[in-house]
Amino acid sequence: MHRHRELCARAVDPLEIAAGLEAQGFTDRTAARFRHRDVFSLAEELYARVPRGSETPAPPAPPRGDTDAWVLAVLTPGAAAALTGIGLAVTHGPVRLAVGATGALLLTAALPYAVRRGPFRAPEGGTVPAARLWTVWLVAYAVGGDGLLTQVLSGGPDGPWDLAPGPVLALALAVAPTAWCARLFAHRARRRIADSRGLADFAAGTRPLLLGTVTLQLLALTLLLGLTGFSSGALALGALLLLARLLTVHGFHETAAAALAAASAAEALALTSVLAARVPVPGFDALAAPVRTLVDTWGPGAVPTLVCGAAALGLLAHATGSLVRASAHATP
Repeated sequence: MHRHRELCARAVDPLEIAAGLEAQGFTDRTAARFRHRDVFSLAEELYARVPRGSETPAPPAPPRGDTDAWVLAVLTPGAAAALTGIGLAVTHGPVRLAVGATGALLLTAALPYAVRRGPFRAPEGGTVPAARLWTVWLVAYAVGGDGLLTQVLSGGPDGPWDLAPGPVLALALAVAPTAWCARLFAHRARRRIADSRGLADFAAGTRPLLLGTVTLQLLALTLLLGLTGFSSGALALGALLLLARLLTVHGFHETAAAALAAASAAEALALTSVLAARVPVPGFDALAAPVRTLVDTWGPGAVPTLVCGAAALGLLAHATGSLVRASAHATP
């Protein structure tokens, strides 16, 4: 009680104490030394025994206006994408180019606004600034990376290359269902803390909840990609961005940023290896062999699919261990 008095005094419920103890290394076996069957039972006794003054009241429930604000925020990217898609479909020539540029600016402004609200909001100091740059690169590659790689492999680039706005439109439209999935995961995980009678029990119940959340988001994104132009690379990118944001929101921002950086570096390496193969130095022509073989077999979309898919699987493996801990769902 004395060692963890500050944690117990500021807690608004026993669940916060349980999460805090687990974050400091407590397990159900540790709780047994204090004659409790699990960490949750120990936290309940600590909560009951440690006095709390009026200076630590329970936080009020968020007002209805705040909920409406984040709902509108996560709908904004989809609205901007839908208007841009309609504009691109009915215009031609310079007007179409202007519509595309305007839509890109709208999405650039809407996406950060949506990420800073509601279920996507990270804790104070819980972001890596460079992660935004890596995210921009990954989204930009989804638009023009396949066309650029095709031209580079054929000896170019020779002028403008083909762009594919469809995947980005689908990703923007998927912000709203993704936010709903993230909110559902956080809410259900908090309820699991209340219903669980041990850390192992909580982890066993939260792991399928996490996998179900990712599956729901992928199903929604697949449906949207079917409407805008399916791309396996965009599907893998959507999974990567969701898992990176979930980890960031729950306090594992460095892992998320590392995965985004690795995926960005791998895509950039695919392009630079083909360019480096043109250097008239013996042996350099072999640098392009892996990328050329991959593209010849599966097409240029195989590069972002493989890169983002591998990064997403790595984050999923990490999330199934870190996001099923009670301490990842403590009230901020």
